[in-house]
Amino acid sequence: MHFKHPVVAFSAMAVRVAARKKANPAALDHVRVPDKLYFRIGEVAALLACPAYVLRFWETEFPQLKPSKSNTGQRLYRKRDVELLVRIQRLLYKEGFTIAGARQVLKEDGKSTPQPLLFTSNANVTKERRVTKLKEMRADLEDLKNTLRRK
Repeated sequence: MHFKHPVVAFSAMAVRVAARKKANPAALDHVRVPDKLYFRIGEVAALLACPAYVLRFWETEFPQLKPSKSNTGQRLYRKRDVELLVRIQRLLYKEGFTIAGARQVLKEDGKSTPQPLLFTSNANVTKERRVTKLKEMRADLEDLKNTLRRK
């Protein structure tokens, strides 16, 4: 094939290597997700120090990642979405997983999520323990309610 202008073709490997060079692995240990309800894609990109197009690509690769969209079409990530993105970034850039490998790790993590103590059918969990857990949850909810009233 002959082209009038030189064409640069990027393989998937070249794109991955370039993305890794842009990411700072040392910064991945110190990502703190602010306590907000929603984050725009630009805020998340700045927080993770990666381009927005990478976040959009990860949405296509990781089914757990489903940001909602505002009326104007802007992606709105919840805090748990951002925490998942931090985990994905660590798996890919720091721990060296491929996308398929990271997807598998996240899938296995989702399967091994322990059932809440309150709803287990385990005979070892006594009624008193469930009542204690309910009281703790109620106290936590009261604290949350009081915090929200102050704001």
